[in-house]
Amino acid sequence: MKKVSVLIMILLLLKVSAYSQSTGIEVGLFAGGSYYLGDINPGVHFQQTHSAGGVIARYNIDMRWSVRMSVLAGQVKAADEISQAVDGRNLAFESMITDISSVAEFNFFPFINGSSQNYMTPYIFGGTSIFFFNPELNGEELKNYGTEGQNIGYKNRFPYATWGFAIPFGVGFKYSLTEKIGVAFEWGMRKTFTDYIDDVSTTYYIPSDYFNSSIIEHRLSDPTSLHDAAEQRGNLETMDWFNFFGISITIEFDILNRSTCIDLTDGYR
Repeated sequence: MKKVSVLIMILLLLKVSAYSQSTGIEVGLFAGGSYYLGDINPGVHFQQTHSAGGVIARYNIDMRWSVRMSVLAGQVKAADEISQAVDGRNLAFESMITDISSVAEFNFFPFINGSSQNYMTPYIFGGTSIFFFNPELNGEELKNYGTEGQNIGYKNRFPYATWGFAIPFGVGFKYSLTEKIGVAFEWGMRKTFTDYIDDVSTTYYIPSDYFNSSIIEHRLSDPTSLHDAAEQRGNLETMDWFNFFGISITIEFDILNRSTCIDLTDGYR
């Protein structure tokens, strides 16, 4: 029994040793969709989804942990006439969002490209990102018009930044196609710290007696002309979100010139 136990331990150590050298760098492309949640779409996921894409690079620390960098871009948009978020408001926007993120991935099962046993796994991820946006409507950059009185300092409001930090997190599923090529399906959300991805956050600023539909600032602020200054336009208490979902295909490169490890219990890597 001792000899059998020793033999089993040796085989297990060989397996761990082989897999412990399974780290590598993967580079690939992402394609899918993007959408937004906020004042004009408070909670309907995948509403007005648009195409998104980007590039990713992943470093596999071991069979459980990876770190990933990505640059993703996609359009988000929403309209009250579709979401019916607020009756009589009729606001809308669209914006291209570029997201640069760094996240850690945790595989629920051991995973390695090319393995005959550990070739698929669900995973979760989380990290940090910086993103850039610019809400528009019919080709007009909404920030330039101070739709909530930012350009005149109404109630000490000033123009907002068109970039910010976010917390990306989500879930996915990885599958090894070949020894070097892997595919992943993923859905990820970005919690932001801005309420202006949609250019909507606080209150109207134009007194009803001064509203002039011939002035573009007035039309963009209150398209229905039904509101008075200080009436609620958005919800300052909630921040905006944007989300990406799709598929990525990556190729693994052994830039460290590691020697190939033979897994005696698996037949190859």
